[in-house]
Amino acid sequence: MTEALRPPPSACPACAVAPVAAEAAGQVRDARLLLSLPTIHCAGCIAAVERELARAPGVRSARVNLTLKRASVDADAEVTAATLIDRLGRIGYEAHELDPGVLSMTETDRQGRDLLMRLGVAGFAMMNIMLLSVAVWSGAEDATRDLFHMISGMIAIPTVLFAGQPFFRNAWAALRAFRLGMDVPISLAILLATGISIYETFNSGHHAYFDAAVMLTFFLLAGRYLDFRTRAVARSAAQELAALEVPRALRIAGGVESEVPAAELAPGDMVRVRPGGRIPVDGLVTEGSSELDRSLLTGESLPAWAGQGTAVSAGEVNLTGPLTVRVTAAGKDSSLHRMADLVAVAESARTRYTSLADRAARAYSPVVHILAFAAFLGWMWVSGGDLRLAINIAAATLIITCPCALGLAVPAVVTAASGKLFRAGLLIKDGTALERLAEVDTVVFDKTGTLTLGTPEPTNADSHDADARAVALVLARASSHPLARALAEALDGTAPAAVADLREVPGYGVEGMWRGHSVRLGRARWVGAEAAGAVTATWLSLGQGAPVAFTFADRLRPGAAEAVAALRDQGKEIHLVSGDVAPAVADLAARLGIARWQAETLPAEKVRVVADLAAAGRRVLMVGDGLNDTAALAAAHVSISPASALDAARAASDIVLLGRDIAPIGMAARIAVTSTRRIRENFWLSGLYNVVAVPVALLGFCTPLWAALAMSTSSITVSLNALRLK
Repeated sequence: MTEALRPPPSACPACAVAPVAAEAAGQVRDARLLLSLPTIHCAGCIAAVERELARAPGVRSARVNLTLKRASVDADAEVTAATLIDRLGRIGYEAHELDPGVLSMTETDRQGRDLLMRLGVAGFAMMNIMLLSVAVWSGAEDATRDLFHMISGMIAIPTVLFAGQPFFRNAWAALRAFRLGMDVPISLAILLATGISIYETFNSGHHAYFDAAVMLTFFLLAGRYLDFRTRAVARSAAQELAALEVPRALRIAGGVESEVPAAELAPGDMVRVRPGGRIPVDGLVTEGSSELDRSLLTGESLPAWAGQGTAVSAGEVNLTGPLTVRVTAAGKDSSLHRMADLVAVAESARTRYTSLADRAARAYSPVVHILAFAAFLGWMWVSGGDLRLAINIAAATLIITCPCALGLAVPAVVTAASGKLFRAGLLIKDGTALERLAEVDTVVFDKTGTLTLGTPEPTNADSHDADARAVALVLARASSHPLARALAEALDGTAPAAVADLREVPGYGVEGMWRGHSVRLGRARWVGAEAAGAVTATWLSLGQGAPVAFTFADRLRPGAAEAVAALRDQGKEIHLVSGDVAPAVADLAARLGIARWQAETLPAEKVRVVADLAAAGRRVLMVGDGLNDTAALAAAHVSISPASALDAARAASDIVLLGRDIAPIGMAARIAVTSTRRIRENFWLSGLYNVVAVPVALLGFCTPLWAALAMSTSSITVSLNALRLK
């Protein structure tokens, strides 16, 4: 057999429903085992996986998180991950063990809850203060007015101090670094509005602006939380890769097998890798023969035969036979960990991208402070030293020029665009992804699992006679090899032959007895045939006559041709870079009309391809799904991965394709350009608002309250312009 591909996703009625981003269930707090489930899609998948895991002896509870595509299992000590993975494999779900200790709650999870809590407090306080303000506006005077102002202050002061902390912290950090960020004028506006209100309240002033201070805080927090949600912050890709490292291994010492943490293994140790297991270390095979699935690591669609002396790498999957491996590198020295280091370096490089909003804020923030200070000095001179009047007008100027609309300009557009793309099957994870996608002029595609589904499809099963199909069906059902499973599925409905003494020979195929003859299904040489060149095939020998070939092709992903054509029509340069063999890559490139392609590229070489294009001044979009693509995804200017990709690849990507059809990638590139145009329009609207409003504030015709209302109006205008995307 010749092609090792990941198992097909389970068929479930709910998979026809558009996937949702909301998690179906939370993590089990005291979970002992954590499984990655890269092929689950929907509520039906969740129910099937949870039901199957719950049936396993010793499992107390199992919960599936659809967003993270993980299952958390609370089980007795004797329950192993291998047992659960095998159970899920029998119902069509691929699973990998993750290390729960590596995947602790990230700071971003806490940040989201913190912002939401402060937003809720500000909103509740704003509503109550506005009720009190209505009474003042209705004509309350003297002691009654002062009482309402005091009650408003008792609500507003702790609210501002608590809810405004995200802005205060950032402003203080900026000032300590001797720079002016967007949060400096925001913090000054909030504190000045509060300070003036306290002063006016204790001096029986006619106007206090507690409502303006809290309203300002609420709107700014809403923009900050909106920005946070559009990012849909995921776990670090390097963290995902580290968690994918097999946490336990079977060490052989003195002829006795014992399960030990993989971190305890050292060069020279002997480990046993059972069929279906992921190899925990780099090493050399000393005993046994099998086939290895390297598709997630190298992109090879063909399985690699492994026998005595074969070098193996951490992360590869042992397909058919048990192997004994002598450790050459483990833990931080393994190839999988080195790949995680590549990803971490690439991720840190990409975070240096400066968003349009940040660039605008750098120019905008100093102007705000200069105008407010000029208003203060000017009115001190005009009024003959009236400090109260000068501070009021300076505060109104600062509030009316507060970069709230500027802060909403980007997240409002990104939210509208993200909603439109989500309905088309794309989930935007990063707040600057659309801006970066709009700048792309070069697209690099991976092959297996990206432009193709990574699942073999028989091309000539119906052309063989009835006996060949009947025998092939029985032999194929006796193997867990991907080609055998695909063949068994294609021959479903054929009357099976009476084949006895079925036996799988690891690394070669399956054999049995039929009508007194030995029959075999597997590798060409094993059955006495000549390999069919670059054609992917498994061979059948009926014991007499020449062996026959069942050929396969990698199934093209729906929408692949449309996506490539749409991107080419937009003037983008298309590259195909794959770890697969040259004939397979050349064939796909010809089918899709891609002139530039490279085959047999290693993960580090893919990163180098992306880096070389970037060095030549190209802005690269990387589309891939495997572990071998993860570092390149992180290194690219912007990246997309399918939902069927491994957790680490999805975590490294800026955009996740939720469905099987990749045609929406072309639409995403068009929407990105439109979104960037809307963002720039919002900046112009904000600027126009300031041109009109600032002179009004400088001339003293605007109180801090009216300034806050004007600021809110500009924010609403920006949001309405963003909604035009829908």
